[in-house]
Amino acid sequence: MNSKFCSTEDYKPAMGKRLRTYRQLNNYTQENMAEILDISLKHYSEVERGITGLSIEKLIYLSERFDISLDYLLKGHSSTSNPPSALIEIYQTCPEDRKPYFLELIKYANLLIHGDINPSNNTI
Repeated sequence: MNSKFCSTEDYKPAMGKRLRTYRQLNNYTQENMAEILDISLKHYSEVERGITGLSIEKLIYLSERFDISLDYLLKGHSSTSNPPSALIEIYQTCPEDRKPYFLELIKYANLLIHGDINPSNNTI
């Protein structure tokens, strides 16, 4: 086998961790995810533990249903720079008169993340 290719088994543990993190962040149980994917709880548990994988059809379904890139699911990084769908949904459902406040919050969060603001005294 060519050494520049990974074993087909290498992606499973990391993908399982990403799925578990996604599931927990969105308050889903393993039972919820198994039901959504129409697989057994045992199978889904094994996916999260990296023992087994998901079919291409299930991966595509997850990607489309939850707006997760296949690149992220399989390799851990995204080839897109689009904002997360949850952020877009919050903005779109925000009342028109509140949208400027929402955008200001995002700008403030960006400054906090990049260290341009000292949160203890709100100085820039």
